[in-house]
Amino acid sequence: MNRRHLLNTVAMASLATLAQTVSARHEHHEHGSGHSGDARGPNADLVSAASQCVATGQVCLAHCIRLLSEGDDSMSDCAKSINQMLGLCGALQNLAAQGAPLVPALAKVAIQGCTECADACKPHVNHHAECKACYEACLACIRQCEAVS
Repeated sequence: MNRRHLLNTVAMASLATLAQTVSARHEHHEHGSGHSGDARGPNADLVSAASQCVATGQVCLAHCIRLLSEGDDSMSDCAKSINQMLGLCGALQNLAAQGAPLVPALAKVAIQGCTECADACKPHVNHHAECKACYEACLACIRQCEAVS
């Protein structure tokens, strides 16, 4: 398997995972939880912002990988920062949904990860819609993280 084929396979797997995540969220919202009152929880806005970072970051990373596989190494810093942000925001999404006591501490670290990701995506926002979406999601997540940290 050559490098280009491997990178395209990784990109397609990332997109497939994203599609499954979006589909699962849609089904969850359609059927509801069966509970009365606000089932969103105290960290709902943070969970939503972190989820959006993960979703847009996965698409942007797949885009970066495709461009890298075509020889465009200008996206390498973007890909590295997105990968780091994905780990942080995935963990933040999980812990915030659970109302874990480590959320404020992790939010501080996520601010740094989202800032680095936004800084890496910013030069590309006028050229790549994927980078623009990721950049905007990171800024929104930073605001939510600041509210809880």
